[in-house]
Amino acid sequence: MEWKPDRNSHLSLHVQIVDWMTTHIDRGEWTVGTKLPPQRKLAELLGVNRSTIIEVLDELKAEGLIETKMGGGTFVSNNSWNMLLNKSQPNWHKHIQASSHKPNYHTIQLINEYEQDSSMIRLGTGELSPDLLPTKLLEKSLQSISLHARDIGYSEPKGSKRLRVILSDYLKKRGIHTSSESILIVSGALQALQLISVGLLEQQSIVFQEHPSYLNSVHPFQSAGMQMVSVGWNERLAETLKAARGKKQSLFYTVPTLHNPTGSSLTLSEREQLLKICAELKIPIIEDDVYHELLFGESLPAMKSLDQTGQVLYVGSVSKSLSPGLRIGWVVAPEPVINRLADIKMQTDYGSSAFSQEIVAHWLSTGLYEKHIVSLRQQLKARALLTESILERDFSRIATWEKPQGGFYIWLRFNNPVVNKALFLKLIKQNVLVNPGYIYDPRDLHHIRLSYAYATLEELKEGLHILLANI
Repeated sequence: MEWKPDRNSHLSLHVQIVDWMTTHIDRGEWTVGTKLPPQRKLAELLGVNRSTIIEVLDELKAEGLIETKMGGGTFVSNNSWNMLLNKSQPNWHKHIQASSHKPNYHTIQLINEYEQDSSMIRLGTGELSPDLLPTKLLEKSLQSISLHARDIGYSEPKGSKRLRVILSDYLKKRGIHTSSESILIVSGALQALQLISVGLLEQQSIVFQEHPSYLNSVHPFQSAGMQMVSVGWNERLAETLKAARGKKQSLFYTVPTLHNPTGSSLTLSEREQLLKICAELKIPIIEDDVYHELLFGESLPAMKSLDQTGQVLYVGSVSKSLSPGLRIGWVVAPEPVINRLADIKMQTDYGSSAFSQEIVAHWLSTGLYEKHIVSLRQQLKARALLTESILERDFSRIATWEKPQGGFYIWLRFNNPVVNKALFLKLIKQNVLVNPGYIYDPRDLHHIRLSYAYATLEELKEGLHILLANI
């Protein structure tokens, strides 16, 4: 052994020896299983004290590069190369742990994973069944769309001008009167929330939400450093909002029509009350209105249609009604707000899909969309009636629910607190996937968000039978 540590180096003897031994393992000169000389012999060969060698060996053992076998000596570990590879790479686990974006709950990660498994009966999925998507009509409509070179390039920051003009006219049917300059095209409603969270709010702002809330199952505001405060409807709502807000910036997120996950809708008086309270407290409102076209009965006015001061940020989308894969939604807000959000969107993705925008513009302008909505509501209503008939027959003794008003969901409440992680995992093993209430409220062990929109009719029957057998 010719090498010896340099006593004149700025590096300590300990560090030099660790580097020297690590290099030998790294280069493969000391292969897996190589036996190292005894401590006294190493100390003698390197011209250092035995205590230095002991410290070196302890460090290499801690790093997993060497191992000691009782009575047999010290050897290069069979895991040494993996350890060296990990050591030479960035510590991605540390990067992930320290990142600002919050991870999903483990249950939601599993839902996202198992939703890709075609053998699963999906009883909680918040999207339309492939059978309900107008696939053939969409395909046929592509033949009617004429594209110009500018149409398929980057759109302007606010999105396709043509689509925004068409939306401006279409939204009048919802009682919303706005110009195309006050509309921003986004890649689905969730992106709208993400843009609002980073574009309009400061760190530690308060985001009020109805209880329970879809926002607890995604983290657009939490990951931007906002504080979430859940509130219920009562006569002390104004006092609750005022006390919780304090002097912090805040806004109120609501799904007033076919709320997610409960499927309920605010009455006209409740909409007016919320608008009045938030106006007095100067709290902006995000109105998430993506389900309103799926009401089985007559629709109540959008809160935005009652807004006279630009207080309501209105969010719409075709993801729940036409196709989630198009990734097209919109925000209606005062023009300075839209300009701000458009600037951030351009920094994020440089605009939503030009092709998708052309498709949505065509469907809205030709009446195809409204015809499709009429048919879709009828099919969803038939599915809701079937699901409720099964619940009446098999679940009425152990659970309660409200008659569905439209949309996708029945908020099924079990009398006993049986909806826990164990039940969720047990159902997965039997190829049934549910959305348990605790992903919308961590304390909720009673509810399941039951969707009648995705599974086939036969799957609904089978899935509910399996659910019943496991309660």
